[in-house]
Amino acid sequence: MSVTAPPTRTGKEWLEDWDPEDSATWDSRLAWRTLWVSTFALLLAFSTWFLASAIAPQLTSLGFDLTKQQLYWLTAMPGLAGGTLRLVWMFLPPILGTRKLVTLTSLLLIIPLVGWGLAVQNPGTSFTTLLILSLLAGIGGGAFSGFMPSTSYFFPRSKQGTALGLQAGIGNFGVSVVQFVTPWIVGFAMVGALGASQTLREAGKDAREVWYQNAAYIYVPFLVVAVILAWTLLKSVPVTASVRQQLDIFGNADTWWMTILYIMTFGTFAGLSAQFGLLIKNLYGAGNTDIVAAVAGGGSELLVPGYSVPQPLAYAFLGPLVGALARVAFSPLTDRFGGARWTLVSGVGILGSLLWTLTTLAPDPAAGAAALQSQFQSFLWAMIAIFFFTGIGNASTFKQMPMIFERRQAGGVIGWTAAIAAYSPFAFGLLLATTTVPIFFWIGVVFTLVGIAITWVRYARPGAPRPS
Repeated sequence: MSVTAPPTRTGKEWLEDWDPEDSATWDSRLAWRTLWVSTFALLLAFSTWFLASAIAPQLTSLGFDLTKQQLYWLTAMPGLAGGTLRLVWMFLPPILGTRKLVTLTSLLLIIPLVGWGLAVQNPGTSFTTLLILSLLAGIGGGAFSGFMPSTSYFFPRSKQGTALGLQAGIGNFGVSVVQFVTPWIVGFAMVGALGASQTLREAGKDAREVWYQNAAYIYVPFLVVAVILAWTLLKSVPVTASVRQQLDIFGNADTWWMTILYIMTFGTFAGLSAQFGLLIKNLYGAGNTDIVAAVAGGGSELLVPGYSVPQPLAYAFLGPLVGALARVAFSPLTDRFGGARWTLVSGVGILGSLLWTLTTLAPDPAAGAAALQSQFQSFLWAMIAIFFFTGIGNASTFKQMPMIFERRQAGGVIGWTAAIAAYSPFAFGLLLATTTVPIFFWIGVVFTLVGIAITWVRYARPGAPRPS
């Protein structure tokens, strides 16, 4: 990695002779300040990225005429855009520098938030418009592949597991934040009368007045703060690498092996985060016609007396929350014990949790309300277990990559693997829209078995070629 700025990189923004491996000159205060500012912006980016997953399950209850497949597409589109934009953002840290990258990205995130705030107020908004807004929300997903490599430049290898784990884990909290805050924030008119209210009609509940534009608008002032903090407090490390030079990571076989492992971990986390609410609704909630049937007048009635129909957003935030907590908690352990062994633990845990989930995918309304409620609880715990083990793997893989690759390449590989794994919300939505839920989970079982084998053979076994 070059640490000498080229002639065009002058001024207060660019650091000189930056070497985090030299403890005598490393500015730890600057490194941690960079981490916290960019992490704050990353949390907001994730909230924007997963906004559609919080809004889509309720659109039909707000009067939008959308099919199950269309709802899956709305939650899938941010994944398609996020993955594609990560392929762009991964090249930007050496080109723009941390300061401009975080500032400009935070500004761009305001566009889809304002768009969603306007769209949800009109049930006549076209499906095409909603798809475009879902795609624009993918800017939040793209940010990850720029912010994470950029932050890695500021820390020595011995601390990168903790630093990157904290940034990614806290950033991942944005998924839970948007899913947890949405049901609460839409219940009242925010200061400033930001648009008209809507009527929410849910199965088994009385109609109520809501303000779903709040779910988007609430993040705008925080993004303005992020823009100001980024522009005034951040610096940039003069890593010099053209796009062509950064492509050398693709000649390394470990780039491809680690991509598979990050799909197994973060790909599963992100994909299920986007679809968790709809899975709850369509398996155990108002989307299951064996449980709830539409009646004349557009209302609905329970076909299973006594059964408490779960509201998707009352539970959907739990999975991403557990996954993010696990990523933060296990990051210091990966610095202490190495990443590969924890990636192996993650893979085995994901596999067992997937197999458990497969036993919960055929709810039986004929068994009665109590049995149905018990089945739902088993499904919920199995899904939370998946999220927990993906969180461990999210931390461990980001410890492995700086150990396997030299600094500049490690940043590129982090960006690349994150970009490909970010397609998972799109891939998961596509699979759920075109196949059955059990087949979807069996595909996950097979992929996880492949990931476990790669981890053991390449990185974790005694005498492995690349212990990490």
